[in-house]
Amino acid sequence: MAAMSVIGIDFGNESCYIAVAKAGGIETITNDYSLRGTPSCVAFSPKNRILGVAAKNQMVTNMKNTVFGFKRLLGRKYSDPHVQKELKHFPFKVEQRADGGIGIRVNYLGEDNLFSPEQITAMLFTKLKDIAATALQTQVNDCVISVPSYFTNAERNALLDAASIAGLNVLRLMNETTATALAYGIYKQDLPAPEEKPRNVVFVDFGHSSLQVAACAFNKGKLRVLATSADPFCGGRDIDMALAEYFCQDFLTRFKLDARKNQRAFLRLLQEVEKIKKQMSANSTRLPLNIECFMEERDVSGEMQRSLMEQLCTETFNRVERTLRGLLHNAKLRPEDISAVEIVGGSTRVPAVKNLIEQVFGKQASTTLNQDEAVSRGCALQCAMLSPAVRVREFNITDVQPYAVRLAWDAARGEDGDMEVFPAFHAAPFSKMLTFYRKEPFSVSAYYSDQVPYPDSFIGQWNIKDVQPTAEGESQKVKLKVRVNIHGIVTVASASLVEKKQDSSQNENVEMENSNDNAQGTQDAPMETNGGSQEQQQQQQQQQQQNGPDNQEVREDEMKGEPQQKQSWTQRVGQWFSGENNDDKKDKSKDKSKKVLVKTIELPIDARTHGYAQHELNSYMEQEGKMQAQDRQEKERADARNALEEYVYELRGKLSEGEVLHDFIAEDQRQRLVNQLDALEQWLYDEGEDQNRQVYSDKLGELRTEGEPIKQRRLEFELRPGALDDYALAIQLTNKAIDLYRSGDAKYAHLSETDIQKVVEASKNALAWLENARQALAHAPRHLPPPHTTHQIRQERQNFENTVNPILNKPKPKEKTPPPANNPTAGDGQPADAPAQEQMDVE
Repeated sequence: MAAMSVIGIDFGNESCYIAVAKAGGIETITNDYSLRGTPSCVAFSPKNRILGVAAKNQMVTNMKNTVFGFKRLLGRKYSDPHVQKELKHFPFKVEQRADGGIGIRVNYLGEDNLFSPEQITAMLFTKLKDIAATALQTQVNDCVISVPSYFTNAERNALLDAASIAGLNVLRLMNETTATALAYGIYKQDLPAPEEKPRNVVFVDFGHSSLQVAACAFNKGKLRVLATSADPFCGGRDIDMALAEYFCQDFLTRFKLDARKNQRAFLRLLQEVEKIKKQMSANSTRLPLNIECFMEERDVSGEMQRSLMEQLCTETFNRVERTLRGLLHNAKLRPEDISAVEIVGGSTRVPAVKNLIEQVFGKQASTTLNQDEAVSRGCALQCAMLSPAVRVREFNITDVQPYAVRLAWDAARGEDGDMEVFPAFHAAPFSKMLTFYRKEPFSVSAYYSDQVPYPDSFIGQWNIKDVQPTAEGESQKVKLKVRVNIHGIVTVASASLVEKKQDSSQNENVEMENSNDNAQGTQDAPMETNGGSQEQQQQQQQQQQQNGPDNQEVREDEMKGEPQQKQSWTQRVGQWFSGENNDDKKDKSKDKSKKVLVKTIELPIDARTHGYAQHELNSYMEQEGKMQAQDRQEKERADARNALEEYVYELRGKLSEGEVLHDFIAEDQRQRLVNQLDALEQWLYDEGEDQNRQVYSDKLGELRTEGEPIKQRRLEFELRPGALDDYALAIQLTNKAIDLYRSGDAKYAHLSETDIQKVVEASKNALAWLENARQALAHAPRHLPPPHTTHQIRQERQNFENTVNPILNKPKPKEKTPPPANNPTAGDGQPADAPAQEQMDVE
């Protein structure tokens, strides 16, 4: 069962998909409405939370308490200009929290509640987790969740926090375009061999609210993302908004109705234009739009044609073209270098978008992949690869870090105090080792170098503690591992103090360090850097001796075998990794018994990054647990109420004139029970509307004590004729056997007269009992308990058969067979005195 819980979640702005890796391949899970897509909607009522499909279904009637579009608010502050733009789309109330974050105010359980976007996302994840657990019949914890490739550290951390609150263990946050590329490449049998020139494929993901494009190089068994390009604020909803604005103006002109002033009307209009947009993808003729009771109890109508839609959305399509061309620039590719362009995402169905793809890349868009489910399938495949429970074909994935990252620290004695650690589109996940020489605790900060779709370029600050000078008062060597981890999050993964000395003795706390000072953890292989060449190290040592050891920064920022970049004086000064001088190296070749021993001490790091502190997460988890308990309680209460209501309707219907239960209850009792059921129905819609589960269960129990005996009498009435007929047949077969005995049939010739007399007596008594029972039942009123039940009749028949069958089925005694010579045969070819054939049962 463990293998069953390997799932991938495509967390979209408009809807989510869940895929599961099974022995037979990848399957998309359907929800409780038998739909593959679950809307990214969370709604609140006075009694519970409403999640997914049910939330979207009641959006128009409960729009103030139905939250959607929250993916775009993750990890952001209320003052963020992008957030302020988003707020225009929301009918629900959003306000600033005390810490500057976003608060979504809703009415839940009859009270005002303020939730963060991370909490709302966790509620949706709870629903997705339940859908998967129900479909797979097992608990689900491990998963891979998709994330837009343009998400920054803040947004990625916020998504991980949301998953933690929902109790999900995220093995990886996977870029949506990379997940799509994996779903495409793993099944391709015709990819070039590893040593051949790779096949370049472009993936265009144009969804509800964003556009992402990625170029990937494929070889057999591996994919490498070359570059990405994205417009986080250009999506299918921009087309919807342009059409809605057109119709608003049209209605204002023709009907004098301003839909912009009525949120409910505008929401309905958006839903209708989304439908007409989908129709226009397949139809270029003029299409009608009709909405009944739109505003002021008036109906409205309009029409739209594809050519007009393309004029209205010119700016959106220009942005799409810029993003597509941006990918060619970022990946340094020409259109002729690209083998295919694969499209996913609902908005790629728009013909104008397909035309743009053909213009920019010189190729027709290919639809090999399922446009809605490709991302979730890729995530499920990645989850299977990361899970020990499932075996998957080997497939190597190298992603990229889309933004350049620089590191800054307190500069001392001529240092730059600033360095680009990861250039844009650097391979990820990836670690780099940086070496500092310090006498006291210090801090480093990380920033994005490029412009990012986030108002703040700050990534995080890490304070390295417990750094002290040596006994001689000199600087200590401190190594930092800076990492872009599997989630695409930049972090200082570890800090360690390195002491080196020559010693031939062994020490448990000392470990051998090789000459290129590769101190990375093995889990990061093969994407680790391994230090500079020997010549670089010698140059570093010489410069170190000239310039003093207390303030240099050392970096290890090239992959092994890559050309060295031009370096500043401080960078050159800093690149001293081995801790050995040239003489050490000569000595080592002469005397291998001399060893350089390295003592490494892990240093504590105090991190200040985006995301919640652990105590805040714990508080949110507890709150989520209480809300889940409330949802369960409300579901049980609603189920109990529905069961009572259903029983009332069913019983009353069957008691009506001419219905199946009408004759099985006395008229006065029937009238009393019908009145009781009417009163109970009235109570259900009055003061019984909101009772606890036990009240409904008790009333259903009371009702069953009256209703079930009536149903039982009817059931008895239907089953009795069959039981009586079976008994009569058993008597008939017995009488037939008696007649055969009387006629001298050889089958029963071995039975004695005493035996047959017992059978005759039993048959006579059975027939008398049966006739009396039939008479009694024929005259018994249906509304009273019957004089003989089906069970009694069957028991009588069983007793009768137990009496007669052992006698009638008694085997013949064995006779000696005469010698063959004197053995005449009967006319049928059988020996005359052959043993009788085995007796058949009378029945």
